[in-house]
Amino acid sequence: MSETVQTRPFAPFEWLLSGRYLRARRREGFISVIAGFSFLGIMLGVATLIIVMAVMNGFRKELLDKILGLNGHLLVQPLESPLTDWKDVADRISQVPGIKLAAPVVDGQGLGSSPYNASGIFIRGIRGEDLNSLPSIAKNIKQGSLEGFDDGQGVAIGRRLADSLSLHAGDMITLISPKGAVTPMGVTPRIKPYRIAAVFEIGMSEYDSIFVFMPLPEAQAYFNRPNDVSAIEVFTTNPDRIQSYRDSVTQAAGRPVFLVDWRQRNSTFFNALQVERNVMFLILTMIVLVAALNIISGLIML
Repeated sequence: MSETVQTRPFAPFEWLLSGRYLRARRREGFISVIAGFSFLGIMLGVATLIIVMAVMNGFRKELLDKILGLNGHLLVQPLESPLTDWKDVADRISQVPGIKLAAPVVDGQGLGSSPYNASGIFIRGIRGEDLNSLPSIAKNIKQGSLEGFDDGQGVAIGRRLADSLSLHAGDMITLISPKGAVTPMGVTPRIKPYRIAAVFEIGMSEYDSIFVFMPLPEAQAYFNRPNDVSAIEVFTTNPDRIQSYRDSVTQAAGRPVFLVDWRQRNSTFFNALQVERNVMFLILTMIVLVAALNIISGLIML
């Protein structure tokens, strides 16, 4: 077998060709100066483009990790009838190739209060195994633990929310929901205290300051939804290919559903990322055109 030959970044012919136009004889000194400035300008332009693209790609990855680490890449919502068969639907969706997790959730808004302060919150009921499958939560527990999350009546809250209410793991937080029990006097707010089992910190204030995770059975009872869930959060292996999963998830659901992907739920961020990519492509095109024009002008002057 022949040995593998390692290819160098530049071949001898390429060095010879570049040296031919960068070095000039005495009578062609002016051409050499033009070629040098052109080479320097192109080098700085490409270097700037590489640096900016690296920064923007890092920003995009960090932003998507924060946003998609908590919310699913695809939200499955019921149509025509409540999602009472959520267990079967979630199991079927989780078997679709490319689907990492199908987590049933119960969502609702409320008010979190303590003896020191009160704040608006977003309550999400979720199974303990699904919550532990979210790295953005499971790997960012700052206080307490998620062990036995489904067994007790403990909740997990964001770090900023805990700070604003002056609470820590082990303390009690009172959750107030406007949708409570129906009485002869009307609907009364539901008020119930819960022990804080864990405090997490994702790194985005929009999440750390409002999210409260509650065991799914407790959330169903709290929001008067004993047999159904609000939706199913679906996590995929490749969020950029979310369009290719829509048909498979719809067929696997086996019932009328409405799908909302992460691009629709975060259209502001997604549009900003698309503009950034278009600008980078435009800059790259301009650099290539400038390089081509400089090379052509140099050849004409020779």
